[in-house]
Amino acid sequence: MAIPSYATRGERIWHYVFLVICGLVFLFLIGPLLVIIPLSFNAEPYFTFSKEMLTFDPAGYSLRWYQDFFTSSEWLNAIKNSFIIGIASTLLATVLGTVAALGLTSRHMPARGAIMALLISPMIVPLIISAAAMFFFFSKVNLAQTYVGVILAHTALGIPFVVITVTATLSSFDTTLIRAAHSLGANPTRTFFKVVLPLVTPGVVSGALFAFITSFDEVVVVLFIAGPEQRTMPIQMWSGIREQISPTILAVATLLVLLSMLLLTTLELLRRRGERLRGVTPG
Repeated sequence: MAIPSYATRGERIWHYVFLVICGLVFLFLIGPLLVIIPLSFNAEPYFTFSKEMLTFDPAGYSLRWYQDFFTSSEWLNAIKNSFIIGIASTLLATVLGTVAALGLTSRHMPARGAIMALLISPMIVPLIISAAAMFFFFSKVNLAQTYVGVILAHTALGIPFVVITVTATLSSFDTTLIRAAHSLGANPTRTFFKVVLPLVTPGVVSGALFAFITSFDEVVVVLFIAGPEQRTMPIQMWSGIREQISPTILAVATLLVLLSMLLLTTLELLRRRGERLRGVTPG
């Protein structure tokens, strides 16, 4: 952004200082990725840059750790569990969270503040407390160390993200469209699918992506509730760091970074689509 011509000398100095500070913060955040990604191609079984890598010798680079990941039954089973649990919990959280958001935006909903606080409490309560509570409850109903138990636990963690994003989208929703649809003879179900849902889809999908990321990256709850058959990829990485130090973890971390970048790009595209639907010009 250009500096205004009327800016004082102090404002110009602060402008450049602010840019330097932002650059340093960005470097601090992105620095670990600049180390992990190159190390995942290390031909040697070490977590340090070899002499060949520092001199850009092709012999120092290899895809052996990616090959180890895609040929390991433990890693493949972990990623399969992560996607099964993540997709199932995301679908449940999206449906329940969207319905809850629709109810919370209704003028006739009593105690909306208390209900909203209850729904987003999994984001506020320390995760270790939620995990311990879920473990004791699921143990009594025989859901501990089962796929159903882990999916329900991740659903509870994902619902707040869906509620917040859908509620934010509905806050700018023109309710006269609903009345217009009713005046034209549309029933509530048809009005929802033909009028409401297309306009709030960006918020619903954004909440679903946040719920999926939360499930895919969750460790604490899985440690309490899951059994050996429900081992997910974060748990596999955590166990690998404690039990066997292998650069395969770096390859997995690089793939997760790429997945995160893909999801963030999708969220940004959905945000811009939502702005166009609401008639807002993207900045």
